[in-house]
Amino acid sequence: MLPPMSEKTEPGRIIVGDCIEAMATLKDASVDLVFADPPYNLQLNGELWRPNNTKVDAVDDDWDQFASFAVYDEFTRAWLKEARRVLKPTGSLWVIGSYHNIFRIGTALQDLGFWVLNDVVWRKTNPMPNFRGRRFTNAHETLIWCARDKNATGYTFNYDGMKALNEGLQMRSDWLFPLCTGAERLKDEDGNKAHPTQKPEALLHRLIMASTNAGDVILDPFFGTGTSGAVAKRLGRRFIGIERDSAYARRAEMRIKAVTPVSDAALQGAPSKRNATRVPFGSLVERGLIAPGETLYDRMKRVRAEVRADGSLAFGRSVGSIHSIGAEAQNAPSCNGWTYWHVADRDGRLKSIDDLREQIRGDFE
Repeated sequence: MLPPMSEKTEPGRIIVGDCIEAMATLKDASVDLVFADPPYNLQLNGELWRPNNTKVDAVDDDWDQFASFAVYDEFTRAWLKEARRVLKPTGSLWVIGSYHNIFRIGTALQDLGFWVLNDVVWRKTNPMPNFRGRRFTNAHETLIWCARDKNATGYTFNYDGMKALNEGLQMRSDWLFPLCTGAERLKDEDGNKAHPTQKPEALLHRLIMASTNAGDVILDPFFGTGTSGAVAKRLGRRFIGIERDSAYARRAEMRIKAVTPVSDAALQGAPSKRNATRVPFGSLVERGLIAPGETLYDRMKRVRAEVRADGSLAFGRSVGSIHSIGAEAQNAPSCNGWTYWHVADRDGRLKSIDDLREQIRGDFE
């Protein structure tokens, strides 16, 4: 037997009830992130069987049943309106779905004023096969990431942290994760799945690290068995989970109680160079780290530019900043000159001018 639900699960709380009614009790502009995994409205007709005559444990729960697309659309707009109201102006929203519902949700998001930042494809390494052989194997789900409105500029995106997770490369919008399996998959007393659509913690780890900071409040209006809350607690975030099924909510509470938060030191991610103190390129010239007349190169040593005494670069007949000349050299609209240009040492080995900048950054703080 599951223990009775308590009113709070530190460092957050679980509300048992209808998500729209529960969100209506929250203050305006009070949460930093909404993560939503709403009913998919799968519209399953009949039972699904494998070739070996075993029944597929598909999603056939009452909470995923809607009388029509119109009813589903009305429900979607209602919860999204509340989600937008409780989001801070600098907050953002993630919603995940399948082909059954994500396009309808996307329309509602844009109609209500959200501003789409990315759509992300979660590609599953171990998708469920298509047993009937009438369609392609459905091997992905789609996440939509939105700012609260078109003019929002202060939303959180931990760009450098995402690069660090991806071995120094920009994080792409196609994410590869397995379905939730093994020890992570919650089971009931009979050994069956406790929840049919439990998401992998790795997926939540990435999006929470991408779009929140330690101490932020995450709202999950479809809490289920609490994956978002478990990851939020581990990563030093606060959460509000809303779940209408009390059995799911009790399992979520038990799960979250067992989570140990990581240390404050471990939460300190890669420093963001975008927020670092500005260091002019000319300072490197003034301090003798790069000499006037010295040559800068691209990474492959195919492009060369000469450093002028005032910190500008000469490239053919053009003279300009490290950024404008880098863009011209690539015939590109823009360029981060700090990462594009390199200087050769006495042995001819290239060193990024960004590394030279880091040597003196502390003098400008």
